[in-house]
Order: sequence, then structure tokens, then C-alpha cells
Amino acid sequence: MRKNTRKTKLLRWIGIIIVLVGFCTWQNNSIVVSNYIYHNSKIPSNFNNYKIVHISDLHNKIFGEEQSKLLKEIENLSPDMIIVTGDLIDRRKFHLETAMDFIKGAVEIAPTFYVSGNHEAWLGQYDKIKQQLKESGVYIMDDTAYDLTKGRSTIQLLGLSDPDFYTESYQEGTNTSNLEEQLKKLPDSNKFTLLLSHRPELFDLYWEHNIDLIFTGHAHGGQIRLPFIGGLVAPDQGLFPKYTKGRYHKGSSTMYVSRGLGNSIIPVRIFNRPEIVTVTLKNTE
Repeated sequence: MRKNTRKTKLLRWIGIIIVLVGFCTWQNNSIVVSNYIYHNSKIPSNFNNYKIVHISDLHNKIFGEEQSKLLKEIENLSPDMIIVTGDLIDRRKFHLETAMDFIKGAVEIAPTFYVSGNHEAWLGQYDKIKQQLKESGVYIMDDTAYDLTKGRSTIQLLGLSDPDFYTESYQEGTNTSNLEEQLKKLPDSNKFTLLLSHRPELFDLYWEHNIDLIFTGHAHGGQIRLPFIGGLVAPDQGLFPKYTKGRYHKGSSTMYVSRGLGNSIIPVRIFNRPEIVTVTLKNTE
């Protein structure tokens, strides 16, 4: 009888472990698409129904051979543009070829725009990364403004390099001085403005400079999401972070935060599947 009891307990624990492993595997490899519609009367009529696919924080994560699963998901969305808000690579496991498999496929689907993240900043090989991105046809938007034109209409696309390019260690904290200087340089324009930046925790700074629409990543969705509470921890926000996923509003500014695709220090996502974000622009006139 005791042997049967022990055997039953052992089988029960084996079953629990199998279920947990299966759940974690699904949570970390099954991509979810989050669709949003963004309304603003400043959006030119030619950009009405313009679809943006937002990718962030790949961290060298592999989704099928040569990123085929990820690229197929994006292709099925038929985007007008693809934006990438940093951390294509991970400084602890630098495999640029993995990131470039995604990039080479992305540029064949739609024009692709990129800004750097903190992992590109701290790796020390950003020149190599930029060179390969340029050769692949990516628009590198670090501290750059670009007039995106469709028909006779134009919106202003802006990008900010990650602030960790201007710090010497992780303990030093975030130096936002360059971001502030770049935002001050923006021309006084009535054009609709769209900003790419890695950092969601700087939302107030973007709002102060009257940016209409902002795309960010970095928070990894809080890594582990708790029911009724949200994300547990995020870089540069600490425990129970404010900005982890989805849409945030302040005044005339709206920010979308991607949960990202890969992992870094914490290797497991829980209740927080890898995410592709789509935002469709709508003119409200």
C-alpha cells in the first residue's frame, strides 16, 4: 500500500512538472498580436488606415528557422511600416546573425525603422550593428528626424538613441541630458509627430515636448504578470512598474509600450507572451 501511495505521489509530481514546463514553453514561444486603433485629427488623410507594426526587445530570441515564424506573423498583418524600438541583441549572448535574420526578412515586408536600446549601448559593438542594419536597408533613427511621405502628405518621424550611450556604468542611473537636447532641437511644426524610443519610463519627457504618438519597449511587460496587479518588475522602473504594456495617455500624447519578444536577465515570462503590436492610424476629421 505504501509503495502504491509513493508511486501515486511521484506520478502526480511528474504530471505537475510536465504541465509547468509545457505552460512556460508556451508562454515564452507563442506570439500574441495586440491590435490598436489610434485616432488623431492631425493625421493627414493619406495616412488614414496606415498600419504600423511595432517590434521590440528581440534579445536574440529565435522564432523558427531564420525567424520564419515571427516574419510570417508580421507578413500576415500587411503593415505599411515596421518599427523596432531597440534591444535586437543581448549583451550577454551576442549573436548578431540571429537578429539580422529577422531584419533581412522585415525589410522585404515593409520599410523598417529602428532605434537603439540599452543592450546595444552597453555591448560596445554598435558600429558593427549599425553597419549591418544600413546594408540591409533599415532606416536608423537614432537622434534623427525623418519626413515620412505618402502622396502629398507628410508626418514627422523622430528617433532617440538610448541614454545608456551616455553613461559609464549601470549604477550611474539614466542620463537623459542628450534626450532632452535632442527633443529641444525639434522644429516647431504642426505636423503629426511619431517618436521611436526604447524607454517608456520617460513618458513625461516626451509629453513635455508635445509628441503626438510614441512607441517604446524595454519593460518586457513586467516579465511576470500577476492577475489584477500587472507587471512585477521592469528595468529602470523597479518593482510594480507603471509602464509595462499597452496604451498610455497624457494630454495630447499617447504612448504604446510593447511587451517585447525575448528575455534577458530573467529567462522566463509568465502570463506575458511575446508580443507584436499593431497600431492603425485613423484621421478623426
